[in-house]
Amino acid sequence: MQAAASEPRGRIARVTRIESFSASHRLHSPLLSDEENLKIFGKCNNQNGHGHNYKVEVTVRGKIDHATGMVMNIVDLKEAMQEAIMNPMDHKNLDKDVPYFKDVPSTTENVAVFVWENLRKLLPEGSLFEVKIHETDKNVVVYRGE
Repeated sequence: MQAAASEPRGRIARVTRIESFSASHRLHSPLLSDEENLKIFGKCNNQNGHGHNYKVEVTVRGKIDHATGMVMNIVDLKEAMQEAIMNPMDHKNLDKDVPYFKDVPSTTENVAVFVWENLRKLLPEGSLFEVKIHETDKNVVVYRGE
């Protein structure tokens, strides 16, 4: 017998939560010369760095729990994002305050990987679907752990 259309059992949904954080950084790779860094990163290679108001969208995926009607408790997702994103990066200099970026250029792509790796440790296994980071209104990076 097929479940009724309104029956949530076995249905898959995606839930997204959004947070914003402010951070500064300098686009610079230790693998490149100063001249190459300046040529590639331009004004974003400024010795004193620059800042962004990042917007991060985290999407989890899973079965809708029959009893709760939720994929996961949004409070749990909020707490994981606080620990994985806000605590280490909000109002920080990514290159100087976040050890991960000591030898890794703090591009938005690498920020997305950092967020993914931190969240993956805190969320139920296999539930993290996507990390989307808006560096500006026009520059967005999507990472799915690939």
